[in-house]
Amino acid sequence: MAADRKAALRVVANNGALQAVVRDGDAETESFKALSPDERSREILKTILTELDADKAEDVVTIPLAGKSDIADAMIVASGRSQRHVGAMADKIVRKLKDIGLGRARLEGQPVCDWVLIDAEDVIVHIFRPEVRRFYNLERIWSEAAHAPARADA
Repeated sequence: MAADRKAALRVVANNGALQAVVRDGDAETESFKALSPDERSREILKTILTELDADKAEDVVTIPLAGKSDIADAMIVASGRSQRHVGAMADKIVRKLKDIGLGRARLEGQPVCDWVLIDAEDVIVHIFRPEVRRFYNLERIWSEAAHAPARADA
């Protein structure tokens, strides 16, 4: 799509003079692909946590899965206030992941939005409505002691 590949124009100060810099979306994608697997995983996790924080997700918990499962390095469990809130947060996360070069993120549960799952390669994200989250209680299943609210700078 032409709109997705459109270059962004950014103005920066250079010794008092303004200079226009064209930043192509593909440059961001290439820099993301150049990361090591551990750095890539941390960048995905940081991006998701930042988006959840910006969208006012509630009760965000990060569960490290390294050594527990081969499916991912981390799992994030969060709540939204309503079906609309859950769906909007999931949409924004998937769009942001595509922006940084992770176009293969998959989304499940979108039509109903009681429980939305995002498979972002090394990070699995579950976004629930509060009553659905209490019913399934994934934190208890996946973690002996679910960690307190996650930090975006982790």
